[in-house]
Amino acid sequence: MWSSLDWLFPPVCGGCNRGGFRWCPDCQQQARIVPEPVCRTCGLPLVRPGQCLHCKESAPPYEMMRSWLVFEDPIRHALHKLKYYRNIALGDALAHHFAEFVDTLGWPVDLVVPVPLGKKRMKERGYNQVGLIAMPLAAVNHWRYAPRALVRCRETRSQVGLTVAERMENVSGAFLGEAALVSGEKVLLMDDVTTTGATLLACTTALLDAGARSVFALTLARASTYHDLRNH
Repeated sequence: MWSSLDWLFPPVCGGCNRGGFRWCPDCQQQARIVPEPVCRTCGLPLVRPGQCLHCKESAPPYEMMRSWLVFEDPIRHALHKLKYYRNIALGDALAHHFAEFVDTLGWPVDLVVPVPLGKKRMKERGYNQVGLIAMPLAAVNHWRYAPRALVRCRETRSQVGLTVAERMENVSGAFLGEAALVSGEKVLLMDDVTTTGATLLACTTALLDAGARSVFALTLARASTYHDLRNH
């Protein structure tokens, strides 16, 4: 469908605005993959292979968490356009490149669940930008896509500018899993960007409370605000 529309309305790259592409070869090359080695549980970049101190002291509820790219341009610009400028075709383009990374993880997955928006943000935006990537990713891998398996049961503040403790408190108890959809299932929980992982932790807890067998957390990008990702 998107290929057909591209003939009528030539696309521009989400990362650099170059004509003729939705995610151009130059941006594909410039986007930086989260550097190895990473914590085998939460995916935090480490100096040597193993597990980070935080996961050793307090194991997170998900099986594993991984992120594909460092949250800097061009992926930062692309996700901004996807989120705020209704460049919905970009989600499909990113998903197909993202799928190559996801394939290397080898995770056992039954269904894909995007982190949901609150009712207010959904009404303002009209779509969940995470779903625009999660749905084609699920289709490529022949996984079930279940956007209603997780709901935001109370509105939360934006996480931008909050401390780690404030982020955790902001999203604590903010999500509710749908038992009829997730009970006994191996869930791939997906978000666009993670910084401290607070949202993914809260969502994982809600899914497990609803009976999910296991949860694997995945994001397109990992912010460098709290992690030294720029110096690797």
